Amino acid sequence: MQFSLFTPTILRVSELTTHLRRVVESDDLMSDVWVQGEVSNASRYASGHFYFSLKDENASMRCVMWKGQVARLARLPQEGEAVNAHGHVSVYDARGEVQLYVDTMELLGAGALWQEFEKLKTKLANEGLFDEERKRPLPKFPQRIGIVTSRSGAVIQDIRHILERRYPLPQVFLVNTAVQGADAPSQICAALKLVQQIPNLDVAILARGGGSIEDLWAFNDERVARAIVASRVPVVSGVGHETDFTIADFCADVRAPTPTAAAQFCTPDQNELRADLILYEKRLQRAMHEQIVETRRSLIHSANALHRASPRTQVENRRQRLDDMTRSATRQIERRLEIQRAELASAARQLNTLNPLATLERGYAIVRKEKTVVTDAAQVSTNDLVNVRVRDGEFSARVE
Repeated sequence: MQFSLFTPTILRVSELTTHLRRVVESDDLMSDVWVQGEVSNASRYASGHFYFSLKDENASMRCVMWKGQVARLARLPQEGEAVNAHGHVSVYDARGEVQLYVDTMELLGAGALWQEFEKLKTKLANEGLFDEERKRPLPKFPQRIGIVTSRSGAVIQDIRHILERRYPLPQVFLVNTAVQGADAPSQICAALKLVQQIPNLDVAILARGGGSIEDLWAFNDERVARAIVASRVPVVSGVGHETDFTIADFCADVRAPTPTAAAQFCTPDQNELRADLILYEKRLQRAMHEQIVETRRSLIHSANALHRASPRTQVENRRQRLDDMTRSATRQIERRLEIQRAELASAARQLNTLNPLATLERGYAIVRKEKTVVTDAAQVSTNDLVNVRVRDGEFSARVE
């Protein structure tokens, strides 16, 4: 049997972190220290505690400031602002992290990175690269969308999910690029040039997830800013979270607060389009119905006007008028004939009364000599031949 002269000491993780915390807290320097750096990854929780990092060009340290100490500050530092922070150093057991627990803070103004950011921002703004007048509207119904981002990140999957859900019709082209690190600016510029070579491209999305000011620094590069402005198609910047602002955001045609929001800005919502189509269909049906009703009303009005102006109507009216005149004339003629018949009958009665023939009915006779009616005995002589007419005939006689 073999025996080891030395038995190694094996610690649990919690035991090691507890030991580290005790070692750190036993150091006099660590218990009362001032640290200078730039604030990054700052976040104030709902509890009121303030979590952030202090950075310089070589290192970074996590910091926490409890709610009571935060309340004594005139204001919280902004991202990238330089501060002198006082507190003590300890170890956060749950993550095994060395943290600076800050109890007070002096604001020193903007840090080096923030000053560089503001300097470039002012320069490009003076050149007009941020002017709204030069920015282009996004197409309403894009058919080809280019995405410039890292293929290994979650951003591209999030964008694809949004596009598939909202508007799955366009073709999507990914141009891979680094989005963090020293080589990222040159790669982003090359990717922006490459995506524009896609035929009939409608819009390009430049995207990256959230991070610290250092993580997003590639998007504050002047080369990237000028590449965005030189793009032949509109560029939507979806870099970081809603509170993150980069130079790329100011140069882009549209700034989206997040990568997924950039996908939303570039596409319509198919559900909204369907609702709009239903609404337009109803409006069209209503407009067609109203047009048909109005056309029918106008047609009836025109038909009535045409009927009133038609010669046929005038002919029928005049024909009816002629019938009325004919009936009136007939009635007048009939009345006239009745009157004349009555007058004739009266005259006939009078004539009959004066008719000599009527006298013959009573036994009288008419004597004519030749053609002359004999009314006097002196008109005839003996042996004259006369004609005698009686009621039922006439005969000749000789005067004696």
